[in-house]
Amino acid sequence: MSAQKVEHNSSDVEMKDDLVIIHPNTSNQDSTQVKDPLQRKTWRSACSHLVSRDFLRVLLLGQILSLCITTTTIFSTKLAQGDNPVSIPTTQSFLNYLVLGLVYTGITIYKEGFRGWLHIMRHRSFYYMVFAVIDVEGNYFMVKAYSYTSLLSAMLLDAWTIPCVVLLSVFFLKVRFIRYHYLGVLIAMAGMGFLIWSDMEAGKNFPGSDYIKGDLFCILAATLYAFSNVYQEFLVRQTSMYEVVGQLGFWATILNGIQLAVLERNEVQAVEWTGSVVGYIVGFDIAMFILYSVSPILFRLSSATFFNLSLLTSDFYGLIFGIFLFDAKINYLYPIAYVLICAGIVVYNIYPTPDPHFKHIFSRNEDDKVADEKSPNTMV
Repeated sequence: MSAQKVEHNSSDVEMKDDLVIIHPNTSNQDSTQVKDPLQRKTWRSACSHLVSRDFLRVLLLGQILSLCITTTTIFSTKLAQGDNPVSIPTTQSFLNYLVLGLVYTGITIYKEGFRGWLHIMRHRSFYYMVFAVIDVEGNYFMVKAYSYTSLLSAMLLDAWTIPCVVLLSVFFLKVRFIRYHYLGVLIAMAGMGFLIWSDMEAGKNFPGSDYIKGDLFCILAATLYAFSNVYQEFLVRQTSMYEVVGQLGFWATILNGIQLAVLERNEVQAVEWTGSVVGYIVGFDIAMFILYSVSPILFRLSSATFFNLSLLTSDFYGLIFGIFLFDAKINYLYPIAYVLICAGIVVYNIYPTPDPHFKHIFSRNEDDKVADEKSPNTMV
């Protein structure tokens, strides 16, 4: 029998003695295994995320929160440096927690019913009490730190929150970051370094009264902030955001009220309640209310790490407002710091933040309505 050889698609087919023998055409395979086009396509698809609606949305939310931080700093400065200096940080936080508790506990009762709210109180209160303790004490120790250490030390040590958040996200939330996420964090931290350098040259290193105590308070506060941010992401990714914020406000009001009665009772009695003082406190609490209302949305859409990177721009916004309100001067290093921080945010988001893979503590069978939420765009 004769052998007949024909070409069939990407293989050579040989007919011999009624048998079909197929020889793969390796030359065609080699011609298709070109890595560069595939890599370019991957880069294009990855970078396209930077102009996507999802990225622009989280970028906008992050900068809104950064402006909220700037606003709270401005109002606190106005209170402390006005004609009638006022320093009642615990009272300011108390009012914010009280409003959060009233508004979002009301929303919870409206959506879940009073029996549903009681169910939350019976089965989930412990988790929210832990969250409230971490958040309240983080705010308390950060304010106390500024009373003892220098401004530059506080700024530098406050940046400790970001690496803590990254580590907690990896080990607690089981987030699998890639090299671009770590690179973005490093670039943003370099921008923070330029920011601190610019303040050193501008002579803003106001002396402290007890550096060791102040630095320890600042490190403790930054660590508590990291735990608070990651723990809040842990909660809002498995239950409704109005429930989380409402429970935080409820329990934090109780805890902060106790601290107010013990630590700040005399200061509150001594305050001269002028129109400007009341206005500054109301402005502070409005900004804090927006911050606590919007941040859970960002945690669900992105991550606690991106949240903290976004807040780094608050110092630059503070300078812009300071030029008009406090006659501040722009140091030549400030634009460099701002560009680096923004570049870090962009690099961090070249690839979307991976979803966490932690074990849920709230059973899906407890509340299917809450657990089956799909939209991260509203307080649901």
